[in-house]
Amino acid sequence: MKPDIILISGRANLPLAEEISAIAEIPLCNVELFKFSNDESFVKINDNVRGADVFIIQPTCRPVNDNLIELLIIIDALRRASARRINCVIPYFAYARSDKKDQPRVPITAKLTADLLSTAGADRVVTVDLHAEQIQGFFNIPVDHLYAIPGFARHFLTMDLDNPVVVSPDSGGANRARALAKRLDCGLAIGDKRRVGNIDKTILLNIIGDVKNKTAILYDDIIDTGGSLIRIAGVLMEHGVKKVYAACTHGVLSCSAVQNLEASPIEQLFITNTIPLSPQAAACKKITQLSIATMLAKAITNIHQEESLSVLFE
Repeated sequence: MKPDIILISGRANLPLAEEISAIAEIPLCNVELFKFSNDESFVKINDNVRGADVFIIQPTCRPVNDNLIELLIIIDALRRASARRINCVIPYFAYARSDKKDQPRVPITAKLTADLLSTAGADRVVTVDLHAEQIQGFFNIPVDHLYAIPGFARHFLTMDLDNPVVVSPDSGGANRARALAKRLDCGLAIGDKRRVGNIDKTILLNIIGDVKNKTAILYDDIIDTGGSLIRIAGVLMEHGVKKVYAACTHGVLSCSAVQNLEASPIEQLFITNTIPLSPQAAACKKITQLSIATMLAKAITNIHQEESLSVLFE
């Protein structure tokens, strides 16, 4: 008998897809994914998906454009194979930082990406910790926006930290950091920084809040090159914190981020597995990866059964 729910994984994060499959007890669909010698992507779905509720697991992490195009091609293949509903589980949504026209003659690439997914045939998107909440409004289809905060909070509570304070690297992430501070029942501080031009360079101006003699938890949605986070960690030490930990949902870890982290005052960086670790990051003793597979498996099950996702925010 043909299943009415089907999981498909692209090549972006197969280990996460396999973990979700095992937890949800839903086998992964048989699909061929490869590139021709001319660098064009090919997809063939070998299982019958006609009339099925299909969930594609594919973060748009590095190589961003390859993984995005692969996702779009999978969507098109499913639509032409008469899938009943096509749900895109995109744990890491690329181009989310291009969410507004903040300079003359620049695109809003997050909106373009949303349009591409809808036009290809996606019926729903499930994602985790969008860089900007308003990106949900870029879609004309339902978006289930999940958060890593409950998982991080549970982990930090088990660490029994001495006098913790959650620190947002900038004012833009204050609401995110405040939500974690509330769960940990601790204080909040904010880094006052200014971004310079289009390169990943910032100037830290001040720390707003009481951090002296406390254990700081730097909390952000993305760690890319790590420059801002490491710079703020150094300033926090100058302001008298005892220890600095960091937690980021998406471990992009570009350029020399891992080397810089190893040389930084950050005791430990906690990230989720929305993005697979590079061999260098996996070997770094300062990086601990927390799994979101259970949360995504529950989300997939509840969406399929038309049940609420509110339990995932507890």
